[in-house]
Amino acid sequence: MSQVSGASAPLPRRPFLPRALPYLLSLPALLVCVGILIPFGTAVWYSLERYNLSMPYLRGFIGLRNYTGLFTDPDFWNTIRVSLTYTVSTVVLELLLGLGIALLLRERSRLNNIISIALLMPLMTAPAIAALMWKLMTNPGFGVLSWLISLLGVTNFKWASSPHTAMFTVVLVDIWVYTPFMMILLLAGLRSLPQQPFEAARLDGVNAGFVFLRITLPMLTPFLFTAVLFRTLDSIQQFDIIYAMTQGGPGNSLLVFQVRAYLEFFSYTNVGRSAAILMVLWAITYVLSQVFVRQWTKLRERAHGVA
Repeated sequence: MSQVSGASAPLPRRPFLPRALPYLLSLPALLVCVGILIPFGTAVWYSLERYNLSMPYLRGFIGLRNYTGLFTDPDFWNTIRVSLTYTVSTVVLELLLGLGIALLLRERSRLNNIISIALLMPLMTAPAIAALMWKLMTNPGFGVLSWLISLLGVTNFKWASSPHTAMFTVVLVDIWVYTPFMMILLLAGLRSLPQQPFEAARLDGVNAGFVFLRITLPMLTPFLFTAVLFRTLDSIQQFDIIYAMTQGGPGNSLLVFQVRAYLEFFSYTNVGRSAAILMVLWAITYVLSQVFVRQWTKLRERAHGVA
């Protein structure tokens, strides 16, 4: 009988490609992460500098002075107020309209499918193009909407050219563009809900209001949180609709974060101050996203009986 060696035979090495495959699959995500972090880190550094393109010889590190200058500037607090007003107005109205339309189109039928597809058309329009289209329609001189409201006895309505009605106008455009997003997300949520509770309520003769408040709404809450999260983060960073219609005016009535940062950079060439504004916006969106995600996680755990 042959003597068995005490040393085990070496395992054969796997080919290179199977060993490298996990790293190759994660490479695109790594490249995206690096592509995000490099501009982000650059913006953080610029926000800590005195950096004005018209006076490059004064460039230097100044720490948090750009931030202290912002928070002691009344115009910046006006920017926060305008941005929050715009965000709350658009998100609340789009949520209510989107939920109402989704409830009307809840039943699966060919007509409802056609209507839901037709309602997605504004979402397929670039926001800047939609803003320019609405700018023409709301022109006080020849706009079709100005003519229509004149038939109702409303004359000389200034739309986006007056600080008193500019916010109403851009919110109206935002609602027209983004309500279909809310609608299609909530419609998908409604159609995915289990039907057993609704069938039981129908057999027991429960009225529609009770079914909506006690059955539909609680089960739809995760979808509502998701829709509100996406639209809140998008709306507080709004740029194209407002800039295409008013460039932040009249005056500073629509000077939201993104428009103010854009003007600081391209009009006043103040790179440091523009970067500081964007960092404040990033901090606000980060806090909001964390709050929404935590609430969504609690709702999911409660739905699964963990909490």
